Amino acid sequence: MHALNLLQLAPGGHVGRFIVWTADAFKALDSVFGTGRKKSSEKAGYNLPQAPMLNADLARIINSNEVQSAVRVAKPLPRKQGAHKNPLNNLNALLKLNPYAQTFKRNETLFADVRRKARAAKVAAARK
Repeated sequence: MHALNLLQLAPGGHVGRFIVWTADAFKALDSVFGTGRKKSSEKAGYNLPQAPMLNADLARIINSNEVQSAVRVAKPLPRKQGAHKNPLNNLNALLKLNPYAQTFKRNETLFADVRRKARAAKVAAARK
């Protein structure tokens, strides 16, 4: 038989409010608080609180045919809204709003090359 080691009862050896109950203390509980069938003999008009559920197997109760036949069908969850994208920074978001933007940007780069070459030619002619 092993001795009771308080350090092994709780991590770190801290057991909080450690209470040792004797057999007489357990017997006295019924007279102080009563039982499920009889009232307390020491407290006036005190009944031991009853459990709110007689059958604590809640999963079985919920999934029973009687309950499921009375329950409404679950509503589908609303679809999650995606993050708002800035059309000034995001090309795909811009194209959804303005499909012509792709053609406009392509033309802008093509004409920018033409303008750059024309300016370079103009600068070169002015330097001669």
